[in-house]
Amino acid sequence: MDNSARQIRQRIVWTILRTFISVVSLTILTIILVTGVALSNNLDFPPFGRLPIVSRFEGYYIGHRSWNGVQSVIVPDASSDNLTLLDAEKRILIDHGSSVSDRVGMIYQSLEPDLLVNLKANGETVGILVFDPGSTPSQLEVIKTVLAPVSLWAVFLALLATVLVGVLSRRIVAPLAEVIAASRSVAAGKLDSRVRVQGTQDLLILTDSFNQMASALERNDRERRDLLADIAHELRTPLSAIRGRLEGMLDGVYPVDEKHLSMVLKSNYLLERLVEDLRLLTLAESRQLTFEKKEIDLKTLAAHTIEMFSAEAQEKRITLEFEPAGGDYLVLADPQRTEQIIGNLMGNALRYVPVEGKIWIKLEKANSFITISVCDNGPGIPEEDIPYIFDRFWRKEKSRSRNTGGSGLGLSIAKQFVEIQGGSIAAENLPTGGLKINVALKAPSQ
Repeated sequence: MDNSARQIRQRIVWTILRTFISVVSLTILTIILVTGVALSNNLDFPPFGRLPIVSRFEGYYIGHRSWNGVQSVIVPDASSDNLTLLDAEKRILIDHGSSVSDRVGMIYQSLEPDLLVNLKANGETVGILVFDPGSTPSQLEVIKTVLAPVSLWAVFLALLATVLVGVLSRRIVAPLAEVIAASRSVAAGKLDSRVRVQGTQDLLILTDSFNQMASALERNDRERRDLLADIAHELRTPLSAIRGRLEGMLDGVYPVDEKHLSMVLKSNYLLERLVEDLRLLTLAESRQLTFEKKEIDLKTLAAHTIEMFSAEAQEKRITLEFEPAGGDYLVLADPQRTEQIIGNLMGNALRYVPVEGKIWIKLEKANSFITISVCDNGPGIPEEDIPYIFDRFWRKEKSRSRNTGGSGLGLSIAKQFVEIQGGSIAAENLPTGGLKINVALKAPSQ
């Protein structure tokens, strides 16, 4: 995975660099084109705004309302020798920086290379500045002037981008590359792949979520394998019994009589019940079972269940008790599925309660739920095993042996039926010994 993550990281870094180079190049090209277009449309005007000397002359005229004494604006330097000032009628006021030239007062004769700039005051042309060729920047010089800072900024941004790429590579790109590489490993079947939880807050959430997803996939895969192994084992037990008994009868080891045929039939019933429980559990987990909810009285349902299991309880010398309190215990649930839930809990208790033991049912109201509890004084469950008793095929050896004949699916089916109906189911050990399973179902809204 390390090599894959490194390759992904390199591709992401190069993508960022290519994007940055493309943006910078496009920006510089756009500036060059815009500059060229602006200059081509303003060949008779100093590019990119007025020169400072132009603003000084205009300010002088506005302040004095005439050109009298304008020579005070001229600063004696090399640049002043290249400009001539004309009034609105194009009479020369200053000739190449001098106000005492022989040409002062004469009408200016325009020469083609000269550059003329109108001087305005209150929107009117009050004079003209004439620049000799070469005294103003050429278009190429202007472009160079504009591109110089742009180029410097481009170099600075390039260096900044390099630093940012390094930071991003460490804080964002590297964790993201690891997640991508790990996801490919998981897709290839390596469900034990994990990534380090690192990076920014969003990446911390992403990496942690990925690890949780990978753990869930690994756990589901392990449970799937265990389920297949459990199903194979559970099916093999009755099938082996049926096969052994039938082969014994064919070989003459066992007589073909009612006793041995009944044993075959009993194993067949066990196999049929196991297959039906598997089908029912699969439909419940995939939410393909139909539940017709209506108001039912748990007190009536519990009494009916006690009556159904009374014969089996008498045979095992187990006492069944149910003393309902006054009032109705109405819940909104499917009658048939709810009866099956209580029946599964009663059957589970009968299998594990010792001879002359006791099973009792309790009803309690709490807020908008009614809880029906099936309690027994059997061996109970070790505290560390209680979270697993609703798992498929779970059994605790010794106290919960498969020799009792259960399929290991009754509590799983009960849990699915309860949760589909919006209720909850939980188990706890009683202080006096034994197990108590609580089923809470919603009461009808008043």
